[in-house]
Order: sequence, then C-alpha cells, then structure tokens
Amino acid sequence: MTLPLPERLTAGLLAGVDEAGRGPLAGDVVAAAVILDPARSLAGLADSKKLSEARREALFAQIVDTSLAWAVGRASPAEIDAINILQATLLAMQRAVQALPVAPAEVWVDGNRLPRWQWPARALVKGDARVAEISAASIVAKVTRDRDMLALERRFPGYGFVRHKGYPTQAHREALARLGPSPAHRRSFRPVADAVAAASR
Repeated sequence: MTLPLPERLTAGLLAGVDEAGRGPLAGDVVAAAVILDPARSLAGLADSKKLSEARREALFAQIVDTSLAWAVGRASPAEIDAINILQATLLAMQRAVQALPVAPAEVWVDGNRLPRWQWPARALVKGDARVAEISAASIVAKVTRDRDMLALERRFPGYGFVRHKGYPTQAHREALARLGPSPAHRRSFRPVADAVAAASR
C-alpha cells in the first residue's frame, strides 16, 4: 500500500534526511541531508536497502553531481555510548542539515522522530521509499557509512568490518570474543559490553 504524502509546510527548497548505522556494534551512526535540483530528475532512487551496492555507488555519484546541496553528519561511538543510539541518530541528523551549504525551507525525515531544530519539518514513516529527497539521503548515508567501515577494516583488521559492516553477525561476535572490542566499538551495546566483561575476568 502506498502511503499518501502530506502537504508541504512551506514554499522553497526541501531537504530529505535519513541515517545509516543504528543497529551495528561499531562505527559512527551517519546521517545525510540532500536537496535535489527540481530541474534535474534522477531515475532509480529508492530505499538504499533495496539497492545493490553497485547501484548505490552509481546513484551516490549522480546525487553528489546533480543535487543542489548535500551534507553528512555523524555521531561517534563515544557519543552513542553517552547519550544512546536514538539521541545520537537525531544529533547526526541535526549536524547533517546544519552542514548543508544551502539552507532548506523545510526538512522531511525518514522515520517517526524529529530532532529539535529550527526548520519546519515532518517525520515520514517509510519516507525513504516515498520521497525522492529522502531516498537520496538514504543512499548518501549508506554509501558513506560503508566506506567508513572499509576504513575501519584497514585500521582494525580481523573483525571483518568490510563484510558485515559492523552488524552483530556470528562472525562479528566470534571476532569480538577472540580479539576484544576495538576503539570503534560501541560499549553500550550488549554484545560489546559482554565482550568487555569477559576480557576483564
């Protein structure tokens, strides 16, 4: 079933916002904000989770090349541990919108929660499948975070970050048990906390 879109709250540029990396045990949570160019349509935009890696990379390049503005915001594992993953996600979203080189008139966010900010905004459940700007943001966030995990693979070999992207797979849990947590791991997440406790015994 296709959910109806709400009316715009204001006239002017619309920014879409989405995040990647709420569920993993390691790495930043990454949010992206995108303002598309109304004069340059992009074919194939969709929820990033429904696209292949190659298609995401291709669309990422097109979004960066053709959008009026885009930006990324992050919250670190230390921030996630300090304020919890939900608040860290909202913080990353706020940072992404603040980093846009062009100010939006309105912001639409995937999900059911909004950060506390000054922009007129809406939260849209399944927005990444319904709104082109949010779809674009989901792709930018996902590609950016996947590249972050490739960098973590190089810094902390042995955890398999490039394969599981930090999610709590069996292989990741086994690496945690074998190696203990890396500095990139989120200590407040149960499997990591358990690994910390086991290492201290």
